[in-house]
Amino acid sequence: MKKKLLVIEDEKSVAKQLRWGLDEEYDITIASDAEQAKPLLTSGLFPVATLDLGLPPYPDTPQQGFALLEEIASLAPHTRVIVITGNAEDNNAIKAIALGAADFYAKPIDLKILKIILSRTFRIQELEDANRRLQLQSSKSGSLCGMIGISSAMHKVFERLRNAGKTDYPVLITGNTGTGKEMAAHAVHSLSKRAEKPLIIINCGAIPENLLESELFGHEKGAFTGATGRQIGKFELADGGTIFLDEIGELPLLLQVKILRFLQESTIERLGGAKTLQLDVRIIAATNINLQEAVQQKTFREDLFYRLNVVPLRIPDLQERPEDILLLAHNFLQEEARAMRRGQLSFTPSAMSALTLHSWPGNVRELQNRIRRALGTTTDSSITSTDLGLDQQAGKEQEQKLTTLKEARDTSEKNAVQQALALSGNNISQAAKLLEVSRPTLHDLLKKHDINTSS
Repeated sequence: MKKKLLVIEDEKSVAKQLRWGLDEEYDITIASDAEQAKPLLTSGLFPVATLDLGLPPYPDTPQQGFALLEEIASLAPHTRVIVITGNAEDNNAIKAIALGAADFYAKPIDLKILKIILSRTFRIQELEDANRRLQLQSSKSGSLCGMIGISSAMHKVFERLRNAGKTDYPVLITGNTGTGKEMAAHAVHSLSKRAEKPLIIINCGAIPENLLESELFGHEKGAFTGATGRQIGKFELADGGTIFLDEIGELPLLLQVKILRFLQESTIERLGGAKTLQLDVRIIAATNINLQEAVQQKTFREDLFYRLNVVPLRIPDLQERPEDILLLAHNFLQEEARAMRRGQLSFTPSAMSALTLHSWPGNVRELQNRIRRALGTTTDSSITSTDLGLDQQAGKEQEQKLTTLKEARDTSEKNAVQQALALSGNNISQAAKLLEVSRPTLHDLLKKHDINTSS
């Protein structure tokens, strides 16, 4: 199979030359400006792109090309970009490399040299991609594909994710807002045989109903007012890979029928088109509503529910996995600290207590946002409960939870064990030293409080 190459080039003669000279080795897609290029870049289909710095509306300057190059860092962080410059534009080439370009070549085009640059760039991208897959699939304790947890609840989730990755069946992910359903979808895709292919994400509740069909299945020119050209839908972009339908419960009944048809026949038709397209796409769906209740209320098709619910996967609320709170908090804190170049940061004892006592109605997303809030409001290296906005809640919940001396002792003991595990990176020997107990005693405490540290 030919490797996919995106050519961002406004000069038709140059684009034609590149297609003619490279077509035998590469599957080439041409984008003539930034607006055409952006959706193609976000599709995840193109490991390498060439970019002419002189793009409309200012083709005689590198302004638009540099702007797009900067955007690519967030739109398609794993796409390596080769920049095209004029023959006497060394400064532009240097600036492009500084902005993240993988390489550059100058006009007029020498296809032999360009082929060498492309071959080298694709090889480097393949090595980087392989390294990312190894990191995602690493079996380090308490994590799987970026999801973190030492609780028994999360170990069950990890087991189901691994099993889901071994099959090609539809997956239905359920859980409340902020629990990590999209991350679970990424994990299933990364652990599957489709990991090399695109994962296309669409939020069914975020797109107006009159536009959703076109987004999912695409449209032909003239399909409706304003359809000035053909648009490829998300299902086609996901061909060979996976499509993640978030908030599937918000899907209108008419489109539910079309999703059902795809699950039955693996075919779609573009809006306004007569041609039936055969696709190879795995569906992962997610919802924070009770779909069985929606079936009873006639707002969700029963046959579609059973077609999607082949591999059910529920992501627990954060309050159902209290052992994971501090582990997640420390992980988020260090991630944000690295991103902000803040050095080593830590939580004060009062902050750790507040973190474990809060009920977390917004789940993991709320935890991450509170840590970001803290880093945005303080420059200290120690994060307090006040920085997290949890000082009042902690006091109130402590009154509600600690009703007896035994409960207070057990809660304090369990919190201490969780904190030690989080601080030690889940290392039993180091955690025992922090607690000033022996390893056998710590194992007894882990068993007593049902804290599971095995991966």
